[in-house]
Amino acid sequence: MRTFRSPIAVALAALSLGAAAETPQQMVTVYAAAAANAQAGFTPSAERGRALYQRRFAVTASMASCSACHTDDPSAAGTHAVTGKAIQPLAPVANRERLTSATKVEKWFRRNCNDVMGRECSAAEKADVLQFLIQRG
Repeated sequence: MRTFRSPIAVALAALSLGAAAETPQQMVTVYAAAAANAQAGFTPSAERGRALYQRRFAVTASMASCSACHTDDPSAAGTHAVTGKAIQPLAPVANRERLTSATKVEKWFRRNCNDVMGRECSAAEKADVLQFLIQRG
């Protein structure tokens, strides 16, 4: 059985093979390039990322926004809204382990976007949220 991998996942996997250490900025660059293919002139925006991160969606009451679990300040620790499990800060300035694996970033975007928004995030949305997280702190 063959599994489908999105072009972004393939690009991020290639990035991880070609770079000694993945950085959040490298991931922003990959997502921004994918977004620019769909929207000419796309540039990542921390402000759009902040707005998406804090936006409340009506998909589920318990995980209505990213900040429902990760708090309004991504440099602070959070708590999962359903399980109560502690969540380490998302912002790399507060947690050097965050956003260092393209595979994990893609996995968590896929899972959390579906849980919060009821769909996968676009490449542009991912680039914007990562830009916001990088600039926090």
